[in-house]
Amino acid sequence: MKKFYQLIVNNPKKILVSFFLLAAVCAFLQGMVSVNYDITDYLPENTASTVSLEKMEEEFKGGIPNARVMVQDVTVPQALEYKEKLQSCQGVTEVTWLDDAADILTPLETMDADTVETYYKDNAALFTVTIEDGKQVEAVDAIRAVIGEDNALSGDAVSMAVATTGTVSEIRIIASFAVLFVFVVLFLTTTSWVEPLLVMLGLGIAVLINSGTNLIFGEISFVTNAAGAILQLAVSLDYSVFLIHRFEECKAEISDPKKAMVEALCKSTSSILSSGLTTVIGFLALVFMQFQIGPDLGLALAKGIAISLITVFIFMPALVLITHKWLQKTRHKSFLPSFHGFGRAIFHVMIPLVCVFVILIVPGYLASNANDFYYGASHIYGEETKLGQDVRAIEGRYGKSDTYVAMVPRGDLATEQELSAALHKLPQVKSILSYVDTVGAEIPMEYLDQDTLSQLVSDHYSRFVITVEAEDEGEKTFALVENIRNILNNYYPGSSYLAGSGVSTYDLMDTITADTVKVNLIAIVAIFLILLVTMKSISLPIILVLTIETAVWLNLSIPYFQGSTVFYISYLIISSIQLGATVDYAILFTERYTEFRNSRDKKRAVVDTVTAVTPSVITSGTVLAVVGFLMGYFSSHGILSQLGMFLGIGSLLSLAAVLFVLPGLLYLLDGFIHCTTLNLTFYQQPKEETSHENC
Repeated sequence: MKKFYQLIVNNPKKILVSFFLLAAVCAFLQGMVSVNYDITDYLPENTASTVSLEKMEEEFKGGIPNARVMVQDVTVPQALEYKEKLQSCQGVTEVTWLDDAADILTPLETMDADTVETYYKDNAALFTVTIEDGKQVEAVDAIRAVIGEDNALSGDAVSMAVATTGTVSEIRIIASFAVLFVFVVLFLTTTSWVEPLLVMLGLGIAVLINSGTNLIFGEISFVTNAAGAILQLAVSLDYSVFLIHRFEECKAEISDPKKAMVEALCKSTSSILSSGLTTVIGFLALVFMQFQIGPDLGLALAKGIAISLITVFIFMPALVLITHKWLQKTRHKSFLPSFHGFGRAIFHVMIPLVCVFVILIVPGYLASNANDFYYGASHIYGEETKLGQDVRAIEGRYGKSDTYVAMVPRGDLATEQELSAALHKLPQVKSILSYVDTVGAEIPMEYLDQDTLSQLVSDHYSRFVITVEAEDEGEKTFALVENIRNILNNYYPGSSYLAGSGVSTYDLMDTITADTVKVNLIAIVAIFLILLVTMKSISLPIILVLTIETAVWLNLSIPYFQGSTVFYISYLIISSIQLGATVDYAILFTERYTEFRNSRDKKRAVVDTVTAVTPSVITSGTVLAVVGFLMGYFSSHGILSQLGMFLGIGSLLSLAAVLFVLPGLLYLLDGFIHCTTLNLTFYQQPKEETSHENC
């Protein structure tokens, strides 16, 4: 490594030019990376609803209805005019209303009341709209222009359009405040006015390169787009700061800047790499999720941390060598106080805090697994948003409703009639659009115009558009999906298909809940093994992982005690992110403790470790927490907002566990650690009878 580092310090200008050019190219490529806001697109390809959607796209034009549009104070003729206008909107492939389910030339009073009130109630018309995938923004804007602000629209396509337009501006606000806060923290915690600028320049280069190279994935999820850059910024902040401080220490002993930098790199490689590796492993655990947002985020974040490490070891040495004179000229006294008094205070309270911590482990674990969850996108936007108000207006008049589409082999009209009758017996089914329901089995298909026929049957299949009185998700909805699937399977074993928002959410629930234990276990075991190898200890990996994992459990138990509902995607992602991003604090604390323990008793080692480590972990922990809280506060997207709050609270809990609980654990288990760690020498007072050899 020394020869490699000598090559770097001998070519600082070439390295800087190369990185700046690469960053400029990646800044351009960043605009070419597309973002996907549809959660259901990340279901595994073999999921029943995914297979159904693909099959239906092959057989029928249009797709699955994904929006509801309500226009108030209209007559039936006016509603028909609105229907024509909606059908002409860009991106709209199909609009369904009362005239598709019944003969509107007959008086409304003579029609089936349930059918009428599905589409027309209290002089308000409710249209079921199908919007083409990829054109949600244009379609929603066009629909809003037709119906005006006083009317309402909702549905998955509308949520996606709002997310697409709103998240971009929110990310910019979050990033701006995050960068500003990081600057403030760096100015307070560093001892040179130039150092924060160098650190942020290095971080900016790494973030730009990572964002641009996301093009290799083709597209990224909205979670990765929103959280990737700021998480990379917060998690990798310490690497550059640590290298610069090592350089300053070596520069005090070695006058030649290049030789001092090589020495600093050699001394810091192990600690920075081990810290980065545990973070990368924590993120890579997400790759093992079946739900593809996990791999999407995990790979992007792991790549980002790897790029940050490369930047620290190659770009930052060149940058520091070019600017080291400015670093010296702009030095100032530290604004942070001595934390020696804080270290002594921790020593006096750490044992009671360990007792409280141990008591909380089991309740925290149980409560974190007892939360109520949202699995889909139906609750992403709250009632305070325009979309939330529209949803409330539609549901207030028409109730909760969803549209499922079933597809069965064509040809047996008698069986189709039996199937329709069986579906109608379900209390949640409000209406069905199909050949046997709308036209009738007694009318030959040759008598229908091609446009009408193409919506009901294809060359191989008949289609049933089922309007159900049900939420997009929940126990009752999931039971309904199972019932409909069972009915379809009874009449068409193994040859029917079912799709819709509620159906996709059911499969989403089924998929991501199966990921929970696997992803968490992989993250824990992988980080444990890395610590086992790097620390050469059996006890320390257990202590460190248990400390941070308990902080994760306590973080995830808060919604349970608050009685609030959790987005399962946020719940699953934060488990790996918090562990991977904050276990570094525990590693740093433990390494310094064992270092101090070599020359002093365990009491002094605890006090001195807290004194030495607190500035570093507070810097990293508060930055990560503030980044999370910014995302939680500014994002109107429920999943991103909740993920941000989890990150903010989780970072503070991990920070508290390291500063207030880990000292006590290391103190109480000092002898056990000594006996179960290779090549570890602890200072022994003359009166003590025990020794490492007697263990």
